Amino acid sequence: MAKRSNNQQNQNKMSHEQAGKMGGEATANSHGQDFYEEIGRKGGEATAKNHDKEFYEEIGKKSGEARAKQNNSNSNSNNNNK
Repeated sequence: MAKRSNNQQNQNKMSHEQAGKMGGEATANSHGQDFYEEIGRKGGEATAKNHDKEFYEEIGKKSGEARAKQNNSNSNSNNNNK
């Protein structure tokens, strides 16, 4: 039997991105909304257990700043189109 070159073997391998996409699709096909709600709830509880009030204040501040920046960008592009 002829050996394949490393290049041929690498061409037949799946990328991490492809494997992740396939795994995500398989999970979505085998689990319903309740599954995702449950893991979201557990993740939220774990985050709350491991972080304090300042953590939430900081991410809220960053979110607000990002939203303001996005709104300003949208306003500027709308004004340029007039």
